[in-house]
Amino acid sequence: MLKSPNAKRVDSMSDIRSLLEKLSNAHGISGREGAILEIVRGEISSLVDEVRTDALGNLIAIKHGEKPSIMIEAHADEIGLMVKYVDEKGFIYFAKIGGWFDQTLLNQRVIVHGTSGPVVGVLGSKPIHFMKEEERKKLIEYRDMFIDIGCQSDKEVAELGIIEGTPITMDRSFASLNGDKVTGKAFDNRAGLVMMVEALKRTKSNCTIYVVATVQEEIGFKGAKVSAFGLNPDLAIASDVTIPGDHPGIEKKDSHMLIGKGPVVTVADASGRGLIASLPIMDWINGTAKEFGIEIQLNVAEAGATDGMVIQLTRAGIPTAVLSIATRYIHSPVEVLSLSDIDSGAELMARAMESAPKYFKI
Repeated sequence: MLKSPNAKRVDSMSDIRSLLEKLSNAHGISGREGAILEIVRGEISSLVDEVRTDALGNLIAIKHGEKPSIMIEAHADEIGLMVKYVDEKGFIYFAKIGGWFDQTLLNQRVIVHGTSGPVVGVLGSKPIHFMKEEERKKLIEYRDMFIDIGCQSDKEVAELGIIEGTPITMDRSFASLNGDKVTGKAFDNRAGLVMMVEALKRTKSNCTIYVVATVQEEIGFKGAKVSAFGLNPDLAIASDVTIPGDHPGIEKKDSHMLIGKGPVVTVADASGRGLIASLPIMDWINGTAKEFGIEIQLNVAEAGATDGMVIQLTRAGIPTAVLSIATRYIHSPVEVLSLSDIDSGAELMARAMESAPKYFKI
């Protein structure tokens, strides 16, 4: 008996939630994305003809087909911390890996990923009771914070396999909010990975498809640059998250994106210093959305950029689209999004891969 469209949608939403939870709860800062890439590999290996890892660490899967070739891409790394120094009393000092607002870090619980296994710690600072009046009025900088894992000496810390360069992530778990809203860490960009994987599962495209989970986006778009250069696709779709303007503190004139209102299509970002989507790309994505009745949001952003920027500028230029999921509180451990946006974003990406030959005669 064939399933009804509604039943299929329920199954898809369940799969999306399950994979997002798995990826969000996993850990992988920039340059240390191995656990994330293994989850993605497990999801896509049966859907493609080959899977490999390049010299920088990007996971690249290829589904052979016809022209045009299309690279679909999402970065796997999350912002995090790295051990910089351990003092004689066993307190850990750290460097930021990626774009943190320091106050987001204060008093968080973290996981220090030592070679002997994960170790729970807390981010501490000077107690307010011992602060002078002028100190209480200032933001506490990350340089004045430290990580306490309960050790009494640097030797104890070393015995746990924690040395300079050990990665550190936030100790947060995925959770449901009201309706189809969920919260967790690293939705930037585990949401993009889920959208990409789900699109691959749905598409019936005859094009050659390169599926790439890139590394080191949060520290300079590094993985996208080298993978796009190596693959040299005819077209590309980058999958990421973006900032909505539907909560206190942001005005609509700054961002009119809403969660729950469909995927966000980038027209331009970083005030044009990032990606400006070409007219053929906009015709392709907008035309596909209209043909299949998929609600989209168009975004002209003054801040922020994605891997799409460097892919677009690779070699002689690669026409690139960026599809994003509106996500509240990004670059924090409590990001929030709507699962329905990932569902409709995956649908748009899947259908766009199918319609590409109609828009691009290559």
